[in-house]
Amino acid sequence: MIKNVIFDIGNVLAAFRWREFIKDFGFDDEICERIGNAAMASQAWFDFDAGLDEDLVLQEFISNDPGIEKELRLIFSDIGRTIEMYDTSIPLLEALKAAGYRRLILSNLSKKTVRECAKDLVFLDHVDGGILSYRVGTVKPGQEIYKLLIKRYDLVPSECVFIDDREENIRTATELGMNGIVHKSYENTLNELKDLGVVIPVA
Repeated sequence: MIKNVIFDIGNVLAAFRWREFIKDFGFDDEICERIGNAAMASQAWFDFDAGLDEDLVLQEFISNDPGIEKELRLIFSDIGRTIEMYDTSIPLLEALKAAGYRRLILSNLSKKTVRECAKDLVFLDHVDGGILSYRVGTVKPGQEIYKLLIKRYDLVPSECVFIDDREENIRTATELGMNGIVHKSYENTLNELKDLGVVIPVA
């Protein structure tokens, strides 16, 4: 029986709209692609989520493509628009609470993102706890962050379902005995929760 519903954040509870964010600066398509490759789609972004010092992260971005240093500095100075909360998130979390489920977070997220995207992370006030990667210095899909969550909240893995948009992150969860849902859409996730016996009254 499922007792704990564990959520990723990006593209599950809130859109991680980094491509749109870059385009908002008015760069042409080539520069947008180079910025994405040097920053959000690079290993440096995982280092960012793992808590690496912000100045060092920016230097990693620049080292990946020195020719666009000015552009990289510009986008890094204002990442507060990379996250956009879904309207369904708080109602879903509150419905789970009303139905008696514990709601937890397990997400790769940097301190700077949490600080600058605070208005779109207000659903964090509607959960019972969880782990953000920058606070523990390790990221998904490695097992360590999952094991920390299990230990911290005294979880029985078979009583948990983890919802994430990335298959590799779900794979780790299932390897550790959790149930997993690859989030494709709000409706699909509700249906998969129902299949696991998690039935909640939401619009």
